Amino acid sequence: MVIRIAEGHELRKQWVAYRDISPALADAVVASEDNLFCEEGVGIDFKALEGQIDAWRDGERPRGASTITMQTAKNLMLWPSRDPVRKVFEEWLTPQIALFWPKRRVLEVYLNIVEFGPGIYGAEAASRSFFGKPAASLSPKEAAQLASVLPNPLVWSASSPTPYLRKRAAIIERRVEQIRPLLNCVH
Repeated sequence: MVIRIAEGHELRKQWVAYRDISPALADAVVASEDNLFCEEGVGIDFKALEGQIDAWRDGERPRGASTITMQTAKNLMLWPSRDPVRKVFEEWLTPQIALFWPKRRVLEVYLNIVEFGPGIYGAEAASRSFFGKPAASLSPKEAAQLASVLPNPLVWSASSPTPYLRKRAAIIERRVEQIRPLLNCVH
């Protein structure tokens, strides 16, 4: 947040309880960011992480293998770079968060601190900024639009989605239905 203020962005954030966020947003974010969120014991997808370490060793740019719990640790307590030192701290913090917080708490914190656009933090600020309504009122389509920007919220906008983002949002909506049996911990 300090970085965005230094960059000249207005800071928009408003914490809301998990019950005041549309279930459609929780579903869309899990479908978009971490399909196995409800199944991960310590908050780390070791298979995906191993694949990204192998890619890095092969000289490829790692895509990221961060789970929602890992992203929560990073967003809450660490800095936003891709350096290995930060990743080590993230790997150390994540199991602790997974141990002490239930899945809904992890998701509540994540949905309240994730950046949806430059200086726009959390579901409530994003919903009001992009759709002019509270997060509790988001439709599945709007929720998918918000989730679609998360890989690159400083460039992509939920209020003016590119054709690529519209396609990505539609895929997220379909994926929610496909993984519905894996979403038991978010409801």
